[in-house]
Amino acid sequence: MDGWKQRSDMAKEQDVERIAKKLDKMVHKKNTEGAGDLLKELKNISMSLETLQSTRVGMCVNAVRKQSSDEEVQTLAKTLIKSWKKLLDGAGGKVEEKKREGSPMRTTSKDYGEKSSKAPGTASPRMTSFPPAPVTTDNVRTKCRDLLIAALETGDDHKNIGVDCKHLAAQIEDLVYQEFGSTDGKYKSRLRSRISNLKDQKNPDLRRSVLCGNLSPQQIATMTAEDMASKELKMVRESLTKESIREHQLSKTGGTETDMFICSKCRGKNCSYTQVQTRSADEPMTTFVLCNGCGNRWKFC
Repeated sequence: MDGWKQRSDMAKEQDVERIAKKLDKMVHKKNTEGAGDLLKELKNISMSLETLQSTRVGMCVNAVRKQSSDEEVQTLAKTLIKSWKKLLDGAGGKVEEKKREGSPMRTTSKDYGEKSSKAPGTASPRMTSFPPAPVTTDNVRTKCRDLLIAALETGDDHKNIGVDCKHLAAQIEDLVYQEFGSTDGKYKSRLRSRISNLKDQKNPDLRRSVLCGNLSPQQIATMTAEDMASKELKMVRESLTKESIREHQLSKTGGTETDMFICSKCRGKNCSYTQVQTRSADEPMTTFVLCNGCGNRWKFC
C-alpha cells in the first residue's frame, strides 16, 4: 500500500512539474494562450506541500496571472495561489507548534545541569534560505545552472552552512538571464566568470560569502572580475598599479626639460631628455628624449 502511494505521489509531482515548465515557457514567450486548460488541470490535482516546494509551480502560476489579460485565467490563478497559501500557512503553524512543544525539554535539560556536546567557541550550522527562482526548459540555461551548482558545492562549505545550492544557482542564473534577455555570448561570459571565481580553491571567501548570504544573488550576478578577486590578487593588483604610477611619475619628472628637440608625432617642442652611458667610456653618451605633450619617446644619437 505504501509503495502504491509513493508511486502515485511521484506521478503527481511529475505532472505538476510538466505543467510548471509549460507555464514558464508561455511566460518567456509572452503568450499565455492555453494557460486556462493547464490551470484547470492543476486545480484537479491534490497538491502536497512537498510537491509545491520542489516544483515551484506557485511562481509560474503567479507569473501567468500577471501577464495574462484573460479574466478566467486570472481568476483561476488567484484561486490556486490562495489555496496553496493556506497549505504553506498550515505548515508554518505546525513548525511553530513543534518549537513550542520542544522548549520545555530544553529548559529541563538545563535545570538538571546537562552539558552540551558542542565544543566551546563552535557555531552550529544555520540554514541559509533564498527566494525560489522560476523553472526553465532551456538547455543552455539548465547547463549553466548545473555548472553553478558544481562551483557552489566546491569543498564542504555548503554542507556546513546548510544551503540548497540548486535554488541559489537558479537565482544567480535567472538574474543574469533577466539582464541580457537571451543566452548570447555576453550571458555566457558573465556566467563563466561567476563559475570560475566561485570554484577557485584560492578564493574560498567569495564562495562562503555567497553561501552565507553576505553577498546576495543580485550582487554576485553583477560583480566585476576585480570585485570577485581574492585578497591576495587584489593586493598584487594594487601593488602593480602603484608601481606603474610611480614609474609614470618618474618618467614625467626625470630628465631635463628643453625645447631643442621636435616630437615627430605631435610636432611639439616641450620635451625632456636624459643621457646614459650605454657604450664604452670613450664613446659619447646616448640621449633619450620624452615628449611631455604626447608621451612619445625616442633615442637621439
